[in-house]
Order: sequence, then C-alpha cells, then structure tokens
Amino acid sequence: MLRRLSLRDFVIVTQLEVDLGAGFTALTGETGAGKSILIDALQLALGSRGDAGVVREGAAKADITAEFDLPQALAARLAPWLEEAGFEVEPGAPMMLRRVVDAQGKSRAWINGAPATVSQLRELGEHLVDIHGQHAWQSLTRADAVRALVDTQAGVDTAALQQAWAARRDAQRRLDDARSRQADLERERERLQWQIGELDKLSPQPDEWDTLNAEHQRLSHGQAILDAARLALDAVSEADDSAESLTSRAIDALEDVAGVEPHLANALEVLRDAQAQLQDAAHSLNSALHHTELDPDRLAELDGRMSAWMSLSRRYRRQPAELPELLQGWKAELAELDAAADLDALERDAARAHQSWLTIARTVSKQRAQAAPALADAVTAAMQELGMTGGRFEVALTAQAEPQAFGLESVEFLVAGHAGSTPRPLGKVASGGELSRLALAIAVTTTQRTADADQVGTLIFDEIDSGVGGAVADTVGRLMQRLGHGRQVLAVTHLAQVAACAHQHLLVAKSLQGGQTTSDIRPVSAEPRVAEVARMLGGAVSDTSLAHARAMLDAAHQQDTQDREAPASASSSPRRRKEAA
Repeated sequence: MLRRLSLRDFVIVTQLEVDLGAGFTALTGETGAGKSILIDALQLALGSRGDAGVVREGAAKADITAEFDLPQALAARLAPWLEEAGFEVEPGAPMMLRRVVDAQGKSRAWINGAPATVSQLRELGEHLVDIHGQHAWQSLTRADAVRALVDTQAGVDTAALQQAWAARRDAQRRLDDARSRQADLERERERLQWQIGELDKLSPQPDEWDTLNAEHQRLSHGQAILDAARLALDAVSEADDSAESLTSRAIDALEDVAGVEPHLANALEVLRDAQAQLQDAAHSLNSALHHTELDPDRLAELDGRMSAWMSLSRRYRRQPAELPELLQGWKAELAELDAAADLDALERDAARAHQSWLTIARTVSKQRAQAAPALADAVTAAMQELGMTGGRFEVALTAQAEPQAFGLESVEFLVAGHAGSTPRPLGKVASGGELSRLALAIAVTTTQRTADADQVGTLIFDEIDSGVGGAVADTVGRLMQRLGHGRQVLAVTHLAQVAACAHQHLLVAKSLQGGQTTSDIRPVSAEPRVAEVARMLGGAVSDTSLAHARAMLDAAHQQDTQDREAPASASSSPRRRKEAA
C-alpha cells in the first residue's frame, strides 16, 4: 500500500508530506482547493507525462516521492522484474519511487535510489496502484478498454495471444508476398542462376587473382630476367675482369704487406668480406639462371584465365579480386529466393502459425466465456445497491467473422437501466448519473474481484462518485468502506455520505502565503472532521448540520463495525450483502 507521499514545489504546493494508512481514506476540500493535486502528484511518480507546468511558479524543479509497503505476495511477484531491471529491494523494505521535473520540462526518475526510466516507473506503478477517474465511464465505451477489463477478470495471458498473433501475421505475410511476387521471384531466380553459372565456369577462388598476377609477371618477364642475370653473373664472377677476380687480386697484394703496416689489416678484412658477398651473389645468380624458364604455353594459359577474370569483372562492374565474394553472395540470395518461392513450405508455416494462435485464442475464448456471467452477475448486484433497482448488466461476447489480434470474439458491455428494458450498449445509456453509477458499479466490482485475486494493493477513485447523491451516495460510501477492509482505498470526493464512511479523512485547504497561493493537506478527526462533513452537506455550518454530520459519522462507524464482525461469506459480494441487509 501507499505509505507516504512527499511533494516539493509541485503546482501550488511548496512542501508537503502525507502519511497514509490502510483502509478507506477520503480526500475533501472546497472547490478549487486542489483536491486532485495529491492524485496528480502520485500519477507523476508512477510514470505519467510531466512537463514544466507541474513546477511551482518561481521554483527550479518539482520533486515527488512515493513510498510503498509491499505485501509478501506482491514482493515475490515483482522480484523477477526488479532483478532483471537491476533494482535492489531488501526483503520487507519499502519501495521508493521518485520523480523530478525541472523548470525546462526535463524529467528524471529513480526506483529505490537507482536511476530509472519513466517507462519503468509506469510499468512498476501498474502493479502498485489502480486509478479510476471521474470520467471512467468513457473508457467503458471503448472496445479495447472493455476487452482489457474482462481479460483481467478472466486471467487471460494477453502477451501470449499477441505473440502468437504476430507470428501468424508474419507467416501469412511471407506467404502472401511470395504468391503476389511469384513471377518476379522466378525472373530474379533465373537471372541469379545465369549469373552464378557464368561465375561457376570461372570458379574463382579466394586470393587466386593475386597468385595469377604474380606468376604472370614472372613468366612475361622471363627473357629479361635471364638476360639480366647472365650480365650480372659475368660482371660479378665469370668475366676476366669481374668484380670477384679484381677483389682477389687486391687481397693478394695486401696480404704481402699487412704484417708490416697494421693499418692495412682493416682494409684487408673488408675486402675478404666483400669477396664472400660476391661469391654469394654469384651463387644466387647461377640459381636464377638454372630455375628461370621460358614457358610460353603456361604464359598463354595465364593470359587466357586472367582475360576471363577481367571480362567478368567488367561485365559486373567489380574489381577482379571481388569475384569470389560476389559469387558467394549470389548463391546466398538464390537460397533465400528458393525459400521464398517454396509455396508449399510457406503454406505449412502459415498453417502451423495459425493453428498455434487458434489454440491460444480458443483458450482465451473459454476463459472469457467463464468470466463473463460471473462479472455480469456481480455488476448487476452492485447496480441494485446504487439506485438502479431492476437493472441488468451483461457482458456480450460476439464471434468475429475473421480472426482478430484480440481473439475470436469482440467484447461489449450491455446495460438495462430498469426492469423490463432491453439491454443496450453502455455508451447509449442516456443519463449521466446512470453512467457514473454504472462506472462505479463496474469499478467497485472488478476491483473487489481483483482484490480477491491479491492484485494491486492501492485503489484510487478520483471523483468517480460525481453525479450521484441521496441514498445512492450512502451506498457508494459503504461500498468503498467495505473495499477498504481488504485494500487501501483513496477517494477524492465531494459527497458528505462518502467522506463519512472513510477510515481516514484528509482535508485540502488553499491559502495565500507571501503573495502566492499554496495548498495544504492535513488529516482531520473528531470535531474538525464533523465540521468538514457538515460543510459538505451544503449551506452554512449550523448546529443542525453539525448534528447531522455527527449522526452520519456514527452510523458509518456502526456499519463498519457490523461489516467487520459479519461472516466473510456475508460480505463477499454485493448481492449477499443486500440479502443480509
């Protein structure tokens, strides 16, 4: 449940810290006092859209922190998500959500002190708080919202259904594309097959072009290599005045006098080294002359192959060395086209994907069919308590002619406002008061059923009781009071009957401080609460209105005590509560 909400420089709030308890809490105040500020701030902490307009005038930033206590079951359910997202939560420790929006509209968020994204706040908030606004009935006229509500009650795994639908859609699209492009695919396959055949004749191998070039260079310059090697060998060692013979004569001359003149020893050593190097060069030149051959046949063969490489490289506008990679790329494309053109295989894939989706969709249909009557009965029973005696609520499941992403049937809420009338779509119910009461009946019923399933721990009703009054307002207050027995309920209300049923009462007051309008929230009890309930009854606060307020508070307290002491079976549903009454 929501334990504490802290606000700093938010709209018209300078600084505020609200501690909230279990049960049903009513939030009241004069019109325009800012009763919904608390809800707006909480929604911001839960990941709703924020901009610079939420920052109090003259302040640098708005800072909101929401602190939650997690029941053991909810903590266990959230643990895998928190671990995967990298957030640490100690067992039994509170969950802290913080949001800061600066005067430029830039937003930052934290979960338990660790930086988080707004989408992560929103995803986590869906597990912590369920908010029903004063125009909740509007969403009940949208097919997607109605279907989502029924699916939640039925425990439908919508993620699995959507994944199966996406797989079915993709498989069908591949099949449809292949069918429509069959002629184009066949032409493309023929083109690729011809090109691959051309390159396969050449059979270019990786790095072959460089090897061919090197060998061709050597053979094409064979005679020049032989002539140069012969000339060099004569100059080095075979001619009469070769470098080696001249060096040998120089060595002989110096050897006779090197012992007499020590300075000549170094020159003699250099000449002997040069003689050795000349001999090595002569050996290499001899080897080149013996191994270099003129092979015109091989040269002609190389000329032909390199010409084929060059011809194909010009045709396909690629460098010769790129031909092997081009061939492999074409073969891969052809394999993909063969797969895309295999209609039999694509049809089998599409059929398997459709059957997988159909299996899940049928399971969903069965879950919806089981949940719909129970939900209809529960809402119908709640309608009787909300001044719609004889009214009837139905959940209509209509089979679709074609498969849809959401399943095999559409879901619609039908309502008969009084006995004997024919149920009609909820959006066609004329009375605004009836719409509000229906939204309240559905909200209370579905949240009660969700509470029984140990889901979201905090329920918020933001003026959802607008448009009702009198005895119906008494019933609304008692319903919220009973909801508060098992869950935390926070209601922004203008009805004294609802506020009187609350277990905790928060009063919103607006004042002028330092030339600026500020809003403050404080808990009220005893006589201050009596005075606030009396004010809500309308007109000036008088002894009569105060007495009336005390009577309402006493009656609500007595009713609450009776409900708590009654057997669980007597308060498990609106119908049983009515029968017990």
